[in-house]
Amino acid sequence: MEVRIEPYNAHHLDAVIRLSLRAWTPVFESLQNVMNADVYRAFYPENWRVSQQKAVEDVCAAEDTNVWVARVSDQPEVNDAGSTVGFVAVKLHSKDSMGEIYMVAVDPDFQGQGIGSTLIEFALDWMKEAGMSISMVETGGDPGHAAARHTYEKAGFELFPVARYFKKL
Repeated sequence: MEVRIEPYNAHHLDAVIRLSLRAWTPVFESLQNVMNADVYRAFYPENWRVSQQKAVEDVCAAEDTNVWVARVSDQPEVNDAGSTVGFVAVKLHSKDSMGEIYMVAVDPDFQGQGIGSTLIEFALDWMKEAGMSISMVETGGDPGHAAARHTYEKAGFELFPVARYFKKL
């Protein structure tokens, strides 16, 4: 299986939304189990899928975000062959010389094959070429985000502890 990283194009949007919602289903199930129910409903009043689809659409359309897709093909000689199986979105914070991996997802059918790591490494190389000196990524500390934390730590990211508290009013 050959994995290619390509610049995002609007025709990738439906595939990116589909794979993201599939990839994030266990994440949001975990969040719902660990978050206070009132706080969870405040963040996701309709359904997490609605808000996350909008978030993906907004990120893919944002002028301040660079997005790439991971595509796989059993026929590498055919340029249009293949499926979109992952994506990464990067924001640059030039005044801080920092690149941010803002969003990343890999289709569950293709997880565990190094595609997430390939997307992360591609993003890090791109940030470095863009003149950034540090990179950051945020993720959850719940069990649903364990695979993401593993991928980031494997790529050399170090944890910076942050505490975020919520209280129902």
